[in-house]
Amino acid sequence: MPRRNYDFHKTISREVLDNYLSRSISMEGLLNGRGDLADNIRMLTHIGAKYIGRSICLWGSEANLLNNLERARQQLPQVHAADPEMILEACIFEIVTTQVEQIPVPDWAFTALGLPVEKRTFRYAEIAYPQGPRKDQWGKGSSVPDVSRMETKLWFYFLARSYIDLGVEGIHFGQVEIMNGNDPHLAHWAQVFSLVRAYASKRARRRMVLCNGHVPSDGLVRNGKLLLDFHAFPLRIMEVPDQPQHAILKVGFSDGIYGRSKGGVTYSGWSCKHLPYLVELDNWGVSKHPGQPNQGGNWVWGYDEISWFAHQSKQYRSDWLRYAWNWVRQTDSNGYLEMPGSRTMTSPLDHRRWYYANAPSSAVPAGLDDEEAIRAIWASDR
Repeated sequence: MPRRNYDFHKTISREVLDNYLSRSISMEGLLNGRGDLADNIRMLTHIGAKYIGRSICLWGSEANLLNNLERARQQLPQVHAADPEMILEACIFEIVTTQVEQIPVPDWAFTALGLPVEKRTFRYAEIAYPQGPRKDQWGKGSSVPDVSRMETKLWFYFLARSYIDLGVEGIHFGQVEIMNGNDPHLAHWAQVFSLVRAYASKRARRRMVLCNGHVPSDGLVRNGKLLLDFHAFPLRIMEVPDQPQHAILKVGFSDGIYGRSKGGVTYSGWSCKHLPYLVELDNWGVSKHPGQPNQGGNWVWGYDEISWFAHQSKQYRSDWLRYAWNWVRQTDSNGYLEMPGSRTMTSPLDHRRWYYANAPSSAVPAGLDDEEAIRAIWASDR
C-alpha cells in the first residue's frame, strides 16, 4: 500500500490535510500530565495516529500555565522522537479567569501588536466581555474573552506563540463564535489568525500552524476567505429512546455540521466548496438524570457524548466507532471522525472521571481497551 503523504511546509495541500484528519485522535491533556506519557506514545504509534488533538488542553487555571508549558516543553520532544510527522494540537479556549493577572506580558507580545512595551501582567477586566451574559459565564471571575478587545488579542497571541515555540503545529480555538459578539465582520479574528500565522511562518517546525475551532454556523469566512484551516464540531449523537442506551447519527439532528461546512479560499491558497472538518465525541457534563432518555438539549441518555460512549460495552464501542466512521465518510466526504483517545468524562454512577482508549495495563489500569478497534478501522481505510 502506498505511503500516505504527510509532507507540508508553510502551506498544506488538501490531500495532506485530509490525510492528517483521517488519522486524528483526541488526546486531551497528553502533554499536561494526563495519563501515562510512555503508554500514550506507545498507543499512538501502534494505531498510526498523526493528528493529536487537545494534547495541551488547559481550561482556565492560568496560575499554573507557565509550569504546564515547561512540562510540555520537556515532554513534547518524546512524541516527535517516536514519530516526527505527528501534529500536536494545543487549545486556546473560550475562558479567561482572574488568575490571568499572575502572568507577565512579555515584551515581544506588545511589539507584535504594535503596542508600547511596559512591565505588567495581563488584565482580566480588559479580556473579558465588559457586560452581558458572557461576563462571569463560567462563574464569578471566569468569563468568555471578547476577541474585539486589544488585551484579548495580546493574550491569544501570547498563548499561540508560546505553543508554537514548544513545537505545536495545531491550535484549537474552542468556541470561536461566542468570542466574536463584538466582531460581526470577523476583522478581529482575522487579525489574530494573521498574527499567529505570521509567527508560525518563521518559527513553527514546518513553518505553519493549523487553526481550527467549533463552528455552529459552519465556519468563519471573511471576504470569501476561510479564516480557519479546518472546522471542528461535536458529533451530535441522537439517542434512540426505545432501544436502551442505543444512539445514532442523523443529518439534520440538532446543529450537526454534516453537509454544511462553509467553503472559500483557504490560507494555503486552494479553494473548496466545503472545508474539511472533524467531528468529535465532545464533553460538557451530565444531566440531572444520567442513564435516562429524553433529558433535552444534546444529552445522550442523560450524558455528554464521551461519557455516554464510555458507559457502553467494549463490543458496542468497537461496533459504534466503525459505524460512526463509515457514516460520516459516506454522508459527507469532507468530514472525518476524530477518534477518542483521552478525554474528560462525567460519570456520577460509577465515579469515573476520565476516558482512556489504551489497552489496560499497570501503566493505565483504567484503560477501556479501544485502541485495537481504532487501529482496525484505520487499517481498513484505503
